Amino acid sequence: MTTRQVLVLGGTGFVGRAVCAQLAARQVRIRILSRDAAKARPLTVLPALEAMHGSPHDDATLRRAMAGVDAVINLVGILHERGRDTFERAHVDLPRRVAQLCREANVTRLVHMSALKADTEGPSAYLRSRGRGEAAARAAFGHSGLTILRPSVIFGAGDRFVNLFAAMAQWAPVIPLAGAHARFQPVWVEDVARALVDCLEGERTHGQAYELCGPDVYTLAEIVLFAARTRGLRRRVIPLPGPVAALQAFVMERLPGPLMTRDNLRSMSIDNVCECGWPGVFAFAPSAMQSVVPSYLSPGVPRDRYAGRRDPSLRPSRRPR
Repeated sequence: MTTRQVLVLGGTGFVGRAVCAQLAARQVRIRILSRDAAKARPLTVLPALEAMHGSPHDDATLRRAMAGVDAVINLVGILHERGRDTFERAHVDLPRRVAQLCREANVTRLVHMSALKADTEGPSAYLRSRGRGEAAARAAFGHSGLTILRPSVIFGAGDRFVNLFAAMAQWAPVIPLAGAHARFQPVWVEDVARALVDCLEGERTHGQAYELCGPDVYTLAEIVLFAARTRGLRRRVIPLPGPVAALQAFVMERLPGPLMTRDNLRSMSIDNVCECGWPGVFAFAPSAMQSVVPSYLSPGVPRDRYAGRRDPSLRPSRRPR
C-alpha cells in the first residue's frame, strides 16, 4: 500500500478493532486515539500500533494525533444519546472538525464511516445527524480524497446486534418485539473493515460514497429467531403494533445501556437495505450471516464455516435486487 501511517478514530470500537487488524496485516503503521487506556491495551499487540491518550473532541489532541499520518479513518459513532454524547457532537461536529484539521495538517486522504440511509431529511435524529455529518465533511474537506462508506447494520463476534438478541432469547421464551417487520441487510464487520482499508489503495474511491450490505435481506424478527436457534433455543416473537412498540421503546430508552429507543424505532420505519449490490470497486463478495454467526454464537459446535448454511432457521425475506 502507498499509505504508510493511518490515524484511526474510534479504533477501540467494534469496527475499529477489525480495521486495525486489517491495517496491521498490510503492514501499515497505525495510530489510535483513546480516552480509555484499558480499551486500547488489547490492540497494542498489533505490530506498529501507537496508542495515544486523549479525546477526539479536543482540537489540540487531534492535531498531535494527525502529525505525520498519510490518512485518517473516522469511525466514531453512537446509537444512543447520553449526556454530552449527542448525535450532533459525534456525527456532525466531529466530522467537520476532523475534515478541517486534516486540511490544516495536509492530510490528503479521509475515509469517513456514516450509515446506510443517512439523510438530512431522514425519519430519525440519528439518520439526520449522519446526513449532516456527511455534508459537513464534504464542505470542510472537499470531494477529492474523501470517501464515505454507509454500512447497513454490522454483525460479528462481539457485536451488540445478533449477540444482544441471543442474550434476550436466553431468558425470554416469548419475545415481544418492536419493529419486528423492519428489514435489514446485515454486513459482516470483517467485510466492512476490508472495504475501509481497500479505500486507501489507489485513487479509484476518491470522492465516492458507497453503500455496504451483506448478500441477503431479513426482517428483525427473522434475525432474532435465528440468534435464538443458533444458541440452541426455540423462541417465539410477538410483533408489537405501533403504539405498543413506541411504549416499549420509551421504557427501554430509560434503562442503563438502552436496548432500543424511540429514535431507533423511527430509523426502522424505512428499510435498511442497499439500493444496489455490493460495490464492484471492492474485489470480493460479502459473507452471509448464516455462514459467519454460528462460528461465534453456537455453543459447543465445531467452528465449521459451512455450519450456518445447513441451518434452516434463517430464511431471507427476499434476495436483494
